[in-house]
Amino acid sequence: MSENSSDTNKKPARPLNRWGMGTLSVLQTALLAIIIIGVNYLAFHHYHRIDLSRAADYSLSPATKHYLAGDALASREKPIKWIMAFRRTSPFYERVRALAEEYARLSMGKVQLEIVDPLRSPDRMQEVTAAYGLTLVRDMIVIDARNDNSAVTTEDADKTKVLNPHVKLVAAEDMGVFAVADGKRKLTAFQGEGFLTARLVESIEGKPRKMALLADKSRIEAEGGATPRKSLEDTLRFQNVALGELNLSGLADIPADISGIVLAAPKYDLGDDELAVLERYWNQPRAAILVLIDAGEAPPKLRAFLRGNGITPRKDRVIARKKDSLVTAASGIFTKGIGFTSDLAGQATEFGGASSSLDVREGADDLLNRRIYPMGLIQVLEGFWGETKFGRGDEAFDEKEDTKPPLHLAACVTRGAESDDRFAADTSRMVVISNIDFLDPKHQRAENLDFLASSVNWLVGRESLAGIGPRSLGIYRLPLLEAQVSFINRVNLFFLPAALLLIGAFVWSSRRV
Repeated sequence: MSENSSDTNKKPARPLNRWGMGTLSVLQTALLAIIIIGVNYLAFHHYHRIDLSRAADYSLSPATKHYLAGDALASREKPIKWIMAFRRTSPFYERVRALAEEYARLSMGKVQLEIVDPLRSPDRMQEVTAAYGLTLVRDMIVIDARNDNSAVTTEDADKTKVLNPHVKLVAAEDMGVFAVADGKRKLTAFQGEGFLTARLVESIEGKPRKMALLADKSRIEAEGGATPRKSLEDTLRFQNVALGELNLSGLADIPADISGIVLAAPKYDLGDDELAVLERYWNQPRAAILVLIDAGEAPPKLRAFLRGNGITPRKDRVIARKKDSLVTAASGIFTKGIGFTSDLAGQATEFGGASSSLDVREGADDLLNRRIYPMGLIQVLEGFWGETKFGRGDEAFDEKEDTKPPLHLAACVTRGAESDDRFAADTSRMVVISNIDFLDPKHQRAENLDFLASSVNWLVGRESLAGIGPRSLGIYRLPLLEAQVSFINRVNLFFLPAALLLIGAFVWSSRRV
């Protein structure tokens, strides 16, 4: 009886509602699809790229980012066209493509990038070569910053076809730094960003700015291959600044088309007429002067001119003692407080060769009354002093004769109301560096060349653009013994295939059971 009663008390099974389950499955699938589409939409429009390479090889420098976000591009009505004509087999393809995409992304639509593979798209490549009059097809980037419908090519006085000044070419070969070792030409560094930014500036401005080296007063080494003069020219060229020569002797005024003048390692003093020309130039709006002093070699009248503007080159040598050795390469730190060195502020550097100290009269009342504002840019680290009797042996700090800290290796001067936006563009600017040897290839450091490039851009009124040095290409080798190489070969050739074979046999056997 009990068994029968239990059977009768059981509830009948509910019928399977296939329509309800189907509707719920469709709804879940639709919601999942909406979530996936929404996540993809947000990821496409709101994302942040992270460069995980060791030396940030695929990221742009802060200087280039500032320039792309500045008025030079924001004020343009017509976007700049970039055509990257590179073979995918080119050793620079991935690096250049990543950088070019960064330029296009950070320009907020002001740079339009097109990537063309000459081998895969020969028809499009023929259109590009015909449009820009290219006769030699090679890996390059065409930067077209024309704001109008002017012709791509024109003819000069000699009936030679030349590109429009707003159209520039960047060849792949120019982006590499090569060295000859063991009779072979090897790639040692990549300077893609430097060339791309320089050509971008050139294409927008149409022609380079001009700075004049006062050749009759400067004595910077120029003979040979890699010289300080060539380093100076190359640094300025990367900033779209052409360095020419100008003789101050017999000159009535600095030409109006000159954006700035350079005094490099001045050996001979200024005459009264020459000093008058220099002072007249300095007192006019938008004057720019770059002074590179050989340690302790500033002539008297030039020193007086600089002292009158708050910077006095001292006749000493910045040195230090560490234990029993004498340190003659001055170390310093980039100071804070001025915009064009903001990316370098707080970083340490070293000036190889000979350096003298600068006396910078920041905040002096007599200078403020004349609207002259000197400021130190590189302050010497603790432990260094200015030795006035260098070379006599047994150098030691003498409080009565030597120069005690704080010392500066570089300083700048502004004349005018730079803090007032209405008159900031009409100020005069000067940068003084008490070392010339940092341009020598034997003493070059990337941060010093970046500092020089930033100084030049500040002098000519390009505060948003700073120097970009070449990036080294690292070669990494694993020191493996012959036995280790043999073991790796056995793993790859025997053990891994055997393991995959055993797994496949196990899966096949389990499915048969």
